[in-house]
Amino acid sequence: MGETTTPEYFPYESLRPHQREFIELVSEAVKNGENAIIEAPTGFGKTVSVLAGILPHAKEMGYKVLYLARTHRQMDRVIEELKAINAKSPVSGVELRSRKDLCLHTYLTQFTSDAYTAMVVCRNLKKLGKCEFYENEKKKKREFDEVVRFFLREPSHPAEILSYAETLELCPYDLTKRVAEKADVIVASYLYLLNPTIRENFVSSLDVDYSDLVVVFDEAHNLPDQAISALSDRISIHTVNRAIKEADEYNEHEIANFLSVFGRGLEILHGEKLGDREIQETPVQPELIFAHVLEVLRLDTRRLVRMLNDMISVGDAIREDRIEKGKPPRSYIGRIGEFLLLWLSLIGREDYLFLMSRDKGLSLELVALDPSKALGFLKNVQSAVFMSGTLTPLEAFRDVMGIENARMKKFPRMVKRENAQVLVAKDVSTRGDERSLQVYRRMVDYIVEAAMVIPKNVGVFTASYEVLQGLLSANLQVRLEETGKAVFIEKQGASSKENDAMVASFKAHARGKGAVLLGVMGGRNSEGQDYSGDEMNGVVLVGIPYARPTPRVQAQIRYFERKFPGKGRYYGYYLPAHRKLVQAAGRVHRSAEERGSIIVLDYRLLWRSIKKDLPDWMREDMRPVDLQRMRLYLRRFWG
Repeated sequence: MGETTTPEYFPYESLRPHQREFIELVSEAVKNGENAIIEAPTGFGKTVSVLAGILPHAKEMGYKVLYLARTHRQMDRVIEELKAINAKSPVSGVELRSRKDLCLHTYLTQFTSDAYTAMVVCRNLKKLGKCEFYENEKKKKREFDEVVRFFLREPSHPAEILSYAETLELCPYDLTKRVAEKADVIVASYLYLLNPTIRENFVSSLDVDYSDLVVVFDEAHNLPDQAISALSDRISIHTVNRAIKEADEYNEHEIANFLSVFGRGLEILHGEKLGDREIQETPVQPELIFAHVLEVLRLDTRRLVRMLNDMISVGDAIREDRIEKGKPPRSYIGRIGEFLLLWLSLIGREDYLFLMSRDKGLSLELVALDPSKALGFLKNVQSAVFMSGTLTPLEAFRDVMGIENARMKKFPRMVKRENAQVLVAKDVSTRGDERSLQVYRRMVDYIVEAAMVIPKNVGVFTASYEVLQGLLSANLQVRLEETGKAVFIEKQGASSKENDAMVASFKAHARGKGAVLLGVMGGRNSEGQDYSGDEMNGVVLVGIPYARPTPRVQAQIRYFERKFPGKGRYYGYYLPAHRKLVQAAGRVHRSAEERGSIIVLDYRLLWRSIKKDLPDWMREDMRPVDLQRMRLYLRRFWG
């Protein structure tokens, strides 16, 4: 690459600082079959840079690029960049959404909620000849192929494919998949590669070998949690009770009897393990959940496995029957058969925790402890790039995710020094023994003062909902409303639709007197959202979001301690919390030019052991303050 020209697949006239270095690093990694772990700040232009680094070699060698992100908004942004690239150098790209998002069949959209059920329903509707859109693929083969060719000429958003498919009465999901088979770049959610069942189906449907893939994980700081979630599973006692009813309805008396005895065994175990105590969850010896049923029904393990396999087959037949009758396509029997067979197959594995919990009634949970197990396929791909604004320390991310043969690089801050302000209150903290109404009241004074001085919109993100509750009990809402700014409070358990509407309303206040958004660190508004301009001129971070020492957190620490001696507590407890705090702090600066104040209400941030996990721009600008000093610094900064 000549120094004056922009790279072939870089669509803009000039490069931002360090972009060329980023592009060359990625390009070398892909050529050499290595992986790359890169931290680059917000506003750097990571998406377009990673594509410009990968595409020349990928196109030449016929590799397929899988670009994985967490949210639809992030996925749409990749398509926008591909459209810009395509205007300069031809490149094809398509965004995969779930079957539910890309289906015109009212039965599927109405009755399925998860990817697995949607897959089963889709398969059955096709098999039973009940999907006109699929039938039309054969009848309108010429039109179908023509639309595929059309979408290979220009990267497209799902909505564009959906509207073409609707006009021609073809299946949008099959159209998208056919485009994906030929496209240079496929944009999809993490789940496509992290969930083992979905991954196998997906890769075989593309008819490629893992060695033909170059994978990009965007916002990779989310990866450990997402991987654990993809490898974990749970069922509740409600599901068992519904399965008994279902078995009676379908005259499966042997299954009904098995489930009744099994359910009774769970209740006995629940009484012994959790009783009436305050404990919310407790580890169980995995064999114990079968003890009662094996004893009463005199089964051995072989007959138990046969019974669970029967339940899975019966579940498939029930789903087919319900589809034919136009009823919701679920089978509780099938669901329990699958879960218990998985539970049985994982006995003896150190990387799983077997839990009994009270979560929404009595539940059994399989909790994965090793996120690297979701990336086992990595050793077979040509190259993988992990990038985010918060991966410090990179070595820890590499270890936890089990990434071998990796180049690591941290790019410097983009936020101009004069545009960033980091103030740490030296007289408050959310440490367990220090939480009191008096401390919450002092924190409220800090928050109200910050909301008055910082113009327009401010975010307040707390270490937990418990801390948020503590601030509200110290009159936070009333006092904020007295400043003349509107107050928005993130609701635990709100649907994404409700939450999006609330955030949109909060952002709109940036055009008026401003508003304050109250939420939690690690939540969707402190991580997944972008706030530009006056939509968030400052954030107040209350405490450090360390997890409560539940059995699953303790098991995680013990597992990492065995795997990485001396680092278990750091990898399993401290580091995830520090990353959440940095993510929330990052909401303020979405570009180098934006000004922003970050106020942390917890003196522990001044400790060296915590400071080292923060990005340079936070460390370099950090100042300890009391209330009076904070007021002074804020006025000077915003004056």
